[in-house]
Amino acid sequence: MPPAPQKLQPALYGGVFMGVLSALPLVQMGNCCCLWVLGGGLLAAYLMQQNYPYALQAADGALVGLLAGVIGGVLGVFLSIPIEMAMGPVQQQMIQRILLSNPDVPQETKDMIEKMAAGGAVTAVMIVVRLIFSVIIGAIFGMLGGLLGVAIFKKKDLPPPGTTEVLPPA
Repeated sequence: MPPAPQKLQPALYGGVFMGVLSALPLVQMGNCCCLWVLGGGLLAAYLMQQNYPYALQAADGALVGLLAGVIGGVLGVFLSIPIEMAMGPVQQQMIQRILLSNPDVPQETKDMIEKMAAGGAVTAVMIVVRLIFSVIIGAIFGMLGGLLGVAIFKKKDLPPPGTTEVLPPA
């Protein structure tokens, strides 16, 4: 039985990939269809397969994807906090300019958008809710990405080292 593949380092790389891309302001839009989360699990499975001489099992890919998803979820939330704090005033100014330059927007819509923009402060409750949501979604879709990575990058099954393959006579 071959030794188990190393999972922590590929999971860290996949989680960093996922967390950083999920925290960047415009790039995070790729996560509307869980692109970065799936990609982080896929990357983790790819890196694990590259460092392992045998074909990966589906369970290994699922576990490394799950770990990458948890790491990426936590990292993404904590990286997004300073980014949102820095970008908050800029976003409010952009919203004000858009609303002032477009007189066709109804007053009720303007009021609703201004309330949403003003309430964009980073709070502890919001951080906890986002952390829970990001970890759950990251774990589920990271695991799916890891399974997909095993299916795509799986090496051809090789016989264990030290064995010979006996072929029937030709």
